[in-house]
Amino acid sequence: MSETPSNPDAAEACAALAALGAELARHAPFSVMSPAQVAQFIEAARPLQFRRGEVVLQPADGPVQALLLMREGRITGRRGMADSAGPFEYVAGDLFPVGALLGQRAVTATYTANDDSVCLALSADEVQRLATASPAFADFLNRRVMDFLTLSQRALQRSGAAHTLDARLSSLPRKEPLACSPATPLAQALAAMHERGTGSVLVLDAAQAPVGILTRHDILGRVTLPQRALTTPIAEVMSSPVQSLTTEHTLQDAALVMARHGIRHLPVTEAGRIVNIVSERDLFALQRLSLRQLSTQIRAAPDVDALRHLAGEIRALARNLLGQGVQARQTTELISHLNDVLTERLVLLVAAQRGMDLGQASWLAFGSEGRGEQTVATDQDNGLVFASHDPDTDRPRWLALAREVNDALDACGYPLCKGRVMASNPECCLTPDEWRARFAHWIEHGAPEDLLKASIYFDLRPLCGNAALAQALQAMPAREAARVPRFLKQLAGNTLRYRVPLNWRGAIETQAVDGREMLDLKLHGTAIFVDAARVFALAQGLPVLGTRARLEAAAPGMHVAPRESEAWVSAFEFLQGLRLRAQVAETPAGASAPGNPNLIDVGTLDDIERSILKEALRVARRLLQRIELDYGR
Repeated sequence: MSETPSNPDAAEACAALAALGAELARHAPFSVMSPAQVAQFIEAARPLQFRRGEVVLQPADGPVQALLLMREGRITGRRGMADSAGPFEYVAGDLFPVGALLGQRAVTATYTANDDSVCLALSADEVQRLATASPAFADFLNRRVMDFLTLSQRALQRSGAAHTLDARLSSLPRKEPLACSPATPLAQALAAMHERGTGSVLVLDAAQAPVGILTRHDILGRVTLPQRALTTPIAEVMSSPVQSLTTEHTLQDAALVMARHGIRHLPVTEAGRIVNIVSERDLFALQRLSLRQLSTQIRAAPDVDALRHLAGEIRALARNLLGQGVQARQTTELISHLNDVLTERLVLLVAAQRGMDLGQASWLAFGSEGRGEQTVATDQDNGLVFASHDPDTDRPRWLALAREVNDALDACGYPLCKGRVMASNPECCLTPDEWRARFAHWIEHGAPEDLLKASIYFDLRPLCGNAALAQALQAMPAREAARVPRFLKQLAGNTLRYRVPLNWRGAIETQAVDGREMLDLKLHGTAIFVDAARVFALAQGLPVLGTRARLEAAAPGMHVAPRESEAWVSAFEFLQGLRLRAQVAETPAGASAPGNPNLIDVGTLDDIERSILKEALRVARRLLQRIELDYGR
């Protein structure tokens, strides 16, 4: 190890420092630090060089004295406790060893230079001084993995400022809504709407709680055409009850309520009193598409041709959402919701044409649609449960309906399932008793094929028809699986077959596709979290759908520290975001992506994204190690 000589030429030195500052600004946490704080790091750091094969740090060195920043080359840490999470390769922009420095202890692994490498070393005292001056630097050191994953949102936003639907409604600017009492004459209410230039008036009771609403769109059908006298109390023409949310709900909640109920305005209450009114315009600044409008158009679609066009609009909406920085979780929820609406419309159209009573059946969603996690490129996973005293006689009629719906979904861009997990398959068109017997068989026997089916069918949700027929099926996996430890062990073993694409040095392993470094983000990424979350939830008998919800619900019962479960969720959602990005990049509006839509060219990622991806994969590896410890021995 040797120190690099300083440059005596002042002008060149200044230029070199400026270039180094620009270089560091490409990496976290310097990308969120002020220029003065970055300069403080540079001025206090000393450059170090390591030859290939040289040991950089080892346990015998004693307590760590400096924080190292990689500039060039590659350094890998391995052996000791580091093996519990596997080796990890540090490349340009990485800081290490953060944990040992903060803990004032020796490293627990040996760090070796794989190539000739250059680092900047910042002494422990200077680290403390910089952390005092820069909250961003301090937070990064204390929450390294979580900070990396949080930065993913910024790294993936290509179009400017963030637009997160996670924000609470309390974060929106408050505007005093136009309101009146139920006894207010129409003339007075309409005059107030005109004077304020607003499209709605709320009707409040004596406690200032919303009991109704009249919008500009209601006036034609409720006032003008019926020729209501302007002396009529507004209570006689208002829409009631009125949908409302509290300030603790999120923008995401508001968007879904508007879409589900076809409304444009939503009152917001606090302690039961009206404090704001949110419009659709407040939630989205989309170029030309509106979630509510698209939802309404789908519900009114007269035929398959219209729905085929609207399915393309769903994909275009996903593009716009991602382009405006809407996070992966909200985007997949909104996509899944609109896909639900489209499927429901198709089922209703076909049932009406065939004269069939949907009160005797329920259309079921499985897999990612059942979990509400559909991405842009998705095939069909569905089934049917029907009531019958003579299944063999009634089943052909329901199979014919299902076949027509499956073919129509295929025409709309949702390909037929290659594994035939579709309602048109007789194995997926069953009575409640037949479905329960099938589920019980999988849990009892746990053959490889049973485990594969359980991983799809146990993520079950009714979409339309008689939901009561599906309620017992939904509850059965969580109730029965926990009683059969062997089945849980087998299901966990199935999950352990996944391989995290990090090599022996801790670098990302890719596959060459047409000369590009490609990574399957589903097979080697999100699927690990999806399957692990299912195992955790079933083991605790938690009737929860959705990977994020399962991880959050299961963590307390597993005595997992909040930071660890937060890392699970953040890593999963980062990988989901990359999947969506890859799919919209490869998929023209209204068309499905060719080949494997879950492949991403790792070479197109910037330095921050590569670092975050590596951290997310390390979290996936630790998740598999937890399953191995809990179920694999």
